[in-house]
Amino acid sequence: MKLNELRDNLGANKKSKRVGRGPGSGKGKTAGRGIKGQKSRSGVALNGYEGGQMPLYQRLPKRGFNKPNRKAFAVVNLGLIQKFIDDKKIDAKKDITEDVLVESGLVRRKKDGIRVLAKGDFSTKANISVTGASKSAIEAVEKAGGSLAVTTASAAG
Repeated sequence: MKLNELRDNLGANKKSKRVGRGPGSGKGKTAGRGIKGQKSRSGVALNGYEGGQMPLYQRLPKRGFNKPNRKAFAVVNLGLIQKFIDDKKIDAKKDITEDVLVESGLVRRKKDGIRVLAKGDFSTKANISVTGASKSAIEAVEKAGGSLAVTTASAAG
């Protein structure tokens, strides 16, 4: 086989039907859209419309509830804090506050506060004060010889 003998498989490429190109084409005049009516016009989007029947998205029940005043916390894992301490991006000798975590680049923004979770290993003696923390995160920090202070009691747990 040579390069000039390369061809697509039969039926692999099909020319698109050119509508509205004269009566001889079989798809001239109305271009297969029928006569008059909304669907024969251009610029019509009837997605979800079922001809007056109640549409599917309205027939299905609504589920769940979104609390309008819910709090969104920035989440940090202990393993990441440890990694930033090891990389000298956070000084463990000073208190680690939410502002320190933002300045180091570990958290982009505080949102309604920062919540610490216990994923990863934590082995540095450090004093951390944040808005929220899981019980296992508090235990892990105290086991390493430090302290994890939660500033608001409602966020703990």
